[in-house]
Amino acid sequence: IVAEIEKKITEAFEVFDRESNKTVDVREIGCIVRSLGCFPNEAEVQELLAQIEVEEPGGFIHLEQFLPVMTKVLLERRFWPIPEDVILHAFEALDENKCGYITKEDLVKHLTEE
Repeated sequence: IVAEIEKKITEAFEVFDRESNKTVDVREIGCIVRSLGCFPNEAEVQELLAQIEVEEPGGFIHLEQFLPVMTKVLLERRFWPIPEDVILHAFEALDENKCGYITKEDLVKHLTEE
């Protein structure tokens, strides 16, 4: 099971490894963690980063430093996803017409203007 988890983490990491050199910008770590189904807040992301040894100047994280820390996070099931009822409530707040969907235009408006 650890090998499967490590493969999943590596694949997620590689999506953000723009130069294919087994490194990502430190600012991408939150996105990578969230793409793996974990939803830490920003303070928790910073705590996670504190556990990762950053050797590369300029804010880059190597896969070999990220992999063991993230494997442990997934094995311990930390950073559970947001409960469905909370997401549904947020959706309902955006669905002003109560039609069961949000148009792209409305979503853009909410994300950029409100």
